[in-house]
Amino acid sequence: MKMKELTRAEESIMQELWKLEKAFVKEILEELPEPKPAYNTVSTIVRILEEKEYVGHEAFGKAHRYYPLVDKEEYAKMTTNKLLGSYFGGSVKELLSFFVQDKQINLKELDQILKEIEKQNKKP
Repeated sequence: MKMKELTRAEESIMQELWKLEKAFVKEILEELPEPKPAYNTVSTIVRILEEKEYVGHEAFGKAHRYYPLVDKEEYAKMTTNKLLGSYFGGSVKELLSFFVQDKQINLKELDQILKEIEKQNKKP
């Protein structure tokens, strides 16, 4: 299944749903930062996420409890690959270079990242 892109609002709802694992709209709304959107807005976004096949639900009478159908890691991989392809020509080196030049990562952090990569590559 090819995942559809999410809007910023849809992504923020998914972030909360990934944390909660299963939730009613009211519970998702409680977790959102101020200023909170209207209940109907959250409900509409959740239904859109269901149409995009990111979310499923269990019915409890008229109420629905929602849960993610796409896991956070799978979505992160898709968005990272898109970012890499769209802005950095598919090059992780270019991405890291951008963060270093933009001072969002320092050389010590970069060194730690490289050591972690080496450690992962040595695993059988």
